[in-house]
Amino acid sequence: MTAIGFLCPGHRGEDDYPRVEQLLAGAVRLDLVHTGTGEDAHAVDPLHGADFAGRLTAAMEGLRLTGAEAVVWTSPAGGFAHGWKDAHTEATELARQAGLPASSTSLGFVHAAQALGVRKVAVAHAYPPDTAALFRAFLTDGGLEVTGTGEPDALTAERAVDGGEAELLALARAADTPDAEAVLLPDTALRTAAHLSALEAALGKPVLTASQVSVWEGLRLADRRLHTDTLGTLFTREPVAQL
Repeated sequence: MTAIGFLCPGHRGEDDYPRVEQLLAGAVRLDLVHTGTGEDAHAVDPLHGADFAGRLTAAMEGLRLTGAEAVVWTSPAGGFAHGWKDAHTEATELARQAGLPASSTSLGFVHAAQALGVRKVAVAHAYPPDTAALFRAFLTDGGLEVTGTGEPDALTAERAVDGGEAELLALARAADTPDAEAVLLPDTALRTAAHLSALEAALGKPVLTASQVSVWEGLRLADRRLHTDTLGTLFTREPVAQL
């Protein structure tokens, strides 16, 4: 069984990973290790504080004990928040420390879009405006064109985080544009795994979400391809090119 490790800054939305395990019929084990407590899932600075090195070392030790074959960092601070170049630098450093292939959810979104042959994307998010702007800039630097972004108010965002299929679909539709080839839901606090098929059917295009992309990226790093019709188009197509 392939084992993938995930470094997570917080606890919101993490129950998506056991759901993905179920949808993949036990073909993969997904292990979550937390980098610390009390961190905001939307925060971009705490992972670079003075005490982070010690917390990362402890998280790495927990990761090694899981027998993971690859590691994915799900935090914005470990991905898009510090830009395209730094995201690669941080992934390289993470791989060095872990002794494993490593990436981030943020890089996974770009890799997934490339694998699907997608260039124009809409971004549906529950992020604060400054965080949303950082993600848009990251995607642009990664060669994607952002055709639309939903800018939900605080109530709408909270409903999407705590809600179900209807709330997620409302968030996605608010961002979608006719020329978007896919809709991205990048917020790791969103619980999307159980709703991917319904979201794609309603929108008529691929949907890429944080938990789905994180697992796909981990499997890519581990050189394992799993096909299922329960986790959206990303898990049903062969990649356009080997990334």
